[in-house]
Amino acid sequence: MTKGTAVELVPYDPGWPAAFQRIRGKLERLLAPHVVTIEHIGSTSIPGLAAKPLVDIDIILRHSDNVTPATQRLLDQNYEPRGNRYDDDVWAFMLRGGTPPERIYLCPPDNQTHQRRMIFRDHLRSHPDDMAAYSTLKQGLAEHYRHDGDRYTAEKRHFVDAIIEKALRASQG
Repeated sequence: MTKGTAVELVPYDPGWPAAFQRIRGKLERLLAPHVVTIEHIGSTSIPGLAAKPLVDIDIILRHSDNVTPATQRLLDQNYEPRGNRYDDDVWAFMLRGGTPPERIYLCPPDNQTHQRRMIFRDHLRSHPDDMAAYSTLKQGLAEHYRHDGDRYTAEKRHFVDAIIEKALRASQG
């Protein structure tokens, strides 16, 4: 999201998981030879959490060489390229025409950004108090940075990092 674009949060929509499954099926058919797995990430993947009304999806590729052909297939289906904004080998694409809109990330195998997203998602799914704290943070930031999506995202980073560290410590006993 770029500066000048409103940060819009909506209440959790129980239809988001079904939308993800529909989108996942389409992406599996489109990218079949290149894909290991497709995961629903982001706030729409966490039941009960307010979110921007778009489905975020990580696509884990078999090999980093699959980025170019997978990119071409997405471009052929009118996905907008959004680049590798954080220099983490994750390539973003948007499809605004769908209901809901889709933000797709192509990730090479063993990508740390993807692994961290999964840890965060899974922790919030199983820890309602942390999910509620994140929801409160997001609502406040969305009000404060209504027209600065980059700052909205950046201001969540400390909380996200703390939750990931908490989850990693808990998994180590």
